[in-house]
Amino acid sequence: MRLHRVYTDQDLQPGQEVSIRDRSAHYLTRVLRISAGQPICLFNGDGHDYAAEIVRPGKSRVIIAVNSRLPVACESKLQITVVQAISRGERMDQTLQKCTELGVQVFQPLFSERVEVKLRPEKLERRMKHWQGVVVSACEQSGRAFVPRVLEPVDFGDWLNQPGHGCRLVLVPGARRSLASLEIPGPLELAIGPEGGFSDVELELMVSRSVQPVSLGPRILRTETAAPAAVAVLQALAGDFA
Repeated sequence: MRLHRVYTDQDLQPGQEVSIRDRSAHYLTRVLRISAGQPICLFNGDGHDYAAEIVRPGKSRVIIAVNSRLPVACESKLQITVVQAISRGERMDQTLQKCTELGVQVFQPLFSERVEVKLRPEKLERRMKHWQGVVVSACEQSGRAFVPRVLEPVDFGDWLNQPGHGCRLVLVPGARRSLASLEIPGPLELAIGPEGGFSDVELELMVSRSVQPVSLGPRILRTETAAPAAVAVLQALAGDFA
């Protein structure tokens, strides 16, 4: 029987009980229809899984006993930050979900010239919560015990002026150098444009700041496809696909 994994933001210690509410409680009781005594796996992003057992299920609250702490060894040795120009609705969700499954550690949403999404402060707060929920769900499914960070969106210029976290790359259709030809030097940032791509001015600015243009081949990918495809290539080159 598959052991279901559930995220909680609570501290987890063997020998203690925790109370699960809201989305996770609904998932356990209404979707999985769990019962008392059923084994389950909890994680909170600290790098461990926790073997646990259902004590008392309920519609709005589930009591779970934490039994033991388990090591998890599914994190990629590559440190990848995806700098994703914000796309609309499910497209952004798909990027976050698939890149989380593939091992990305950090997401930096980006407002570039051709981004059509507008986020006022009150809407931004809801969107950030939603994006982090997408990442958590992907961790539950993929077995990751570290939860990637989704940083608050920044303007293109602000990101470019920040110190880079390792080698900086930007996907550009037709770039002379292929992503598959790179020797991965260590931590890297991978910039992905919006539906209309980065503007010529933005690309020139990036090149002037040592952001290296790379290509994924002869076809032009959608923005929600580009990042997962590129991360998969990087993992195959120097990650954990071996």
